[in-house]
Amino acid sequence: MDIQEKYDLLKENLKKLGSVAVAFSGGVDSTFLLKTAYDVLGHNVLAVTARSSTYPEREYKEAKDFTDKYGIIHEIIVSEELEVEGFSDNPKNRCYLCKNELFDKIGDIAAKHGIHYVAEGSNHDDLGDYRPGLQAISEHGVISPLRAVELTKDEIRSLSKDLGLPTWNKQSFACLSSRFPYGQKITKEKLEMVDKAEQLLIDEGFRQVRVRHHGDIARIEVSPAEINKFFDLDYMKHISDSFKSFGFAYTALDLKGYRTGSMNETLKL
Repeated sequence: MDIQEKYDLLKENLKKLGSVAVAFSGGVDSTFLLKTAYDVLGHNVLAVTARSSTYPEREYKEAKDFTDKYGIIHEIIVSEELEVEGFSDNPKNRCYLCKNELFDKIGDIAAKHGIHYVAEGSNHDDLGDYRPGLQAISEHGVISPLRAVELTKDEIRSLSKDLGLPTWNKQSFACLSSRFPYGQKITKEKLEMVDKAEQLLIDEGFRQVRVRHHGDIARIEVSPAEINKFFDLDYMKHISDSFKSFGFAYTALDLKGYRTGSMNETLKL
């Protein structure tokens, strides 16, 4: 199927649902899914966003601004992953523990609104990486409309641009817990360190950013096209001093640059 055929099939599939609750993070995929569902089903669509220490305030504000702009019904839930048993130990199935709790709560909210379907925004490309959260999605009967029609990330960005969505060129985002090596304890204080460090780099104009937390060391990933910005002694000192004020003793630049799932590279699956 070409991109237009996939889009038409997506709308057709959503229309058959009648009503749907969308797990809405405000990212590229969930924004596109929510807007498409709203175009098809109107006020039979409910957006549900979780707030927690793993979810930066900027992401929550963008999600709220979007639903306010289009008048989409929007429910906010508190989903503090650090309180989920075993989550803060950061095991390999951390994402499963998170999604399991999240979709329990979204399912309850959907039922309260008389909505029988819960949808999430994973796309066809997500099948190529280690994603234990997909198991929770399957177990809860959550549907993945974008994967069902095999839409890729690039296609979603292209369609989002056509729809005039502000997220069409937004940087990819994953929850802040993904910044820690498996087995390293996750705490609210460490999450705040990462959040402050990434926000600084975003404010400095970097488009695609990850700050990985390795104890006293911050490992910066930016897109290869942006790495050259660091090759200035004064600028390196500025970033290092800023990161030190956030709690990092050392700051390192990953020479491979940004890539999704870099913490999975050391997994023995």
